[in-house]
Amino acid sequence: MANDLQAITKEGLVYKSTGSWYVVQDKDLQFWNARIKGKMKIDEHISSTNPIAVGDNVVFDVEDADIKTAIIKEVKDRNNYIVRVSPHNKNQKHIIAANLDFALLVVTISDPRTSTGFIDRFLLTAEAYHIPAILAVNKTDLLKPKHTAILQEWKNIYEHAGYDIYPIVATDPNTLAALKERLKGKMTLFSGHSGVGKSTLINQLIPGKELKTQEVSGWSGKGQHTTTFAEIFDLPGGGHIIDTPGVKEFGLIDFDKQELSHYFPEMRPLINDCKFNNCLHINEPGCAVLDAVRKGNVSEDRYISYRGILDSIEAKF
Repeated sequence: MANDLQAITKEGLVYKSTGSWYVVQDKDLQFWNARIKGKMKIDEHISSTNPIAVGDNVVFDVEDADIKTAIIKEVKDRNNYIVRVSPHNKNQKHIIAANLDFALLVVTISDPRTSTGFIDRFLLTAEAYHIPAILAVNKTDLLKPKHTAILQEWKNIYEHAGYDIYPIVATDPNTLAALKERLKGKMTLFSGHSGVGKSTLINQLIPGKELKTQEVSGWSGKGQHTTTFAEIFDLPGGGHIIDTPGVKEFGLIDFDKQELSHYFPEMRPLINDCKFNNCLHINEPGCAVLDAVRKGNVSEDRYISYRGILDSIEAKF
């Protein structure tokens, strides 16, 4: 009888969060509705509003085996995680997802236009949290000649910086082969502005998923508790997508202006060649980054993004 009273302990992957409850899949592919009992301190170095995130590997005790409820008692060490500004407190972090292989940003050149400033902030955030980033440029079937030139320009800029960029048409599976192969067996965070076709792409990658393709327009701060939680979807060929509905901006948290250039891969190798070791690459003499911009070895657009982000950090402190 003593054994019957002992809790059954399992490990699993957090598929979904609703704030107070978590959907966890165990190693037998069964789903459990789990909650935290009492306070749970995960990592003293991470101050966040949510102790558990989608993508976390957790240890839980079975509470009721019949209705599949459980109590999470431990979060396993994370390989990485990515955060946004908390929807409830601008001074706190909210962990969007953990244990990612890739962060994919779906963008469009037209209808709607994704700004390179937004792209650069996304890439910067991924770099800061040590997550390889990928760009998928959707709606390439709608591009006019001037837009095609922009696509080529983007390819030149971002591939030179070390990023892979995939021109796709989310409604045409023939254009998705290379991207599907890249995502196979990986845990990939999906993000993108409303209207770029992120949900359409997920529906194409996962037949039968049928996510709503009309996202709420005029998004405001209201109702964020229902729109900012990520959710895992399984890819048919192996691997997972983490969808992030409602997350338009990750927000730059705790960025040091001295370290900012380290998160631009094309600038990183040049930093040690600057004359001054605290060079901000603004107008300092002997700046290797400025020299590379003048010579065309670092994109002027990317440098302008760098300066804009640097100014925003300086304004914040």
